[in-house]
Amino acid sequence: METPNLPAIRALRPAWNKGRIVGQKRPLKPKHVWAIRVRLELAENHRDLALFNMAIDSKLRGCDLVKMEVVDVMASGQIKERASVLQSKTQKPVRFEISEGTRASVEKWMEDELMVGSEYLWPGRLHERLHISTRQYARIVRDWVTSIGLEASAYGTHSMRRTKVTQIYKYRQLAGGSASAWSHQDGQHSSVPGRRT
Repeated sequence: METPNLPAIRALRPAWNKGRIVGQKRPLKPKHVWAIRVRLELAENHRDLALFNMAIDSKLRGCDLVKMEVVDVMASGQIKERASVLQSKTQKPVRFEISEGTRASVEKWMEDELMVGSEYLWPGRLHERLHISTRQYARIVRDWVTSIGLEASAYGTHSMRRTKVTQIYKYRQLAGGSASAWSHQDGQHSSVPGRRT
């Protein structure tokens, strides 16, 4: 049976990714994390330092990070050691530990006059915006990355999410554990291979 030749379909406009680097964004290396932290501390940019530290610790998507509320991380005047945030994509809660350095930077940010009466942890500067947008967060991440001399197109908001996971994975590989031994078993997390918590 013969098949007729169909006319070729041509796109009317060029592809959105033509000439762009596509694929996964790279995670930051520990030296990059420390370089950004030092720059933010020296600039006394309390909001960006708290945002950067929380992005690393929480491993949240940008859309969930910018919507974090003060009550998510603070209870009775103290920054919590652990927080739980409902993910907008999966509608499942995710728990994460807030490190000591992150707690200190968030506490310093909470003292800022912009935070007075704010419901959100990262309030927008315009009155009609309750919190910063994901686009604004992406621009902030780009500024952090370029400030230490990295190529902006290779890193993005997802780099923040991947950074801590990559560091943990590499540490565990160096410690002699295999990836399968450290994986989640029946939805339960364990820091010791083969042991359930």
